[in-house]
Amino acid sequence: MSDRITVTGIRSIGYHGVYEHERREGQEFVADVELELSLADAVASDDVADTVHYGELSERVAAILAGDPADLLETVADRIVRAALAFDRVDAVTVTVHKPQAPIPVPFGDVSVTLTRRREHR
Repeated sequence: MSDRITVTGIRSIGYHGVYEHERREGQEFVADVELELSLADAVASDDVADTVHYGELSERVAAILAGDPADLLETVADRIVRAALAFDRVDAVTVTVHKPQAPIPVPFGDVSVTLTRRREHR
């Protein structure tokens, strides 16, 4: 059984995309992150040191969204997955990266990419 920590709607201006104007002008990107981990230690101790600090996680995610440009949302999502799995307590992570102003020539509400990864070895 896994417990979960979920942070949704982390926002930053980024410069990701395959078109020059996306790299030049930037746009808002949004990320949702769900961590699977045991929270038993945190429940027992009531100490933030026994969990993943969601403020620190959110800052890392925002920095990736605003960081080095990538052509694909898939690449940005993978960077966030790797950052989340860097927290030792995390067993698995699901990351969704949204690009609500993507240059799509028809009306749409949102476009997103979701990656789910499990830690390979403990």
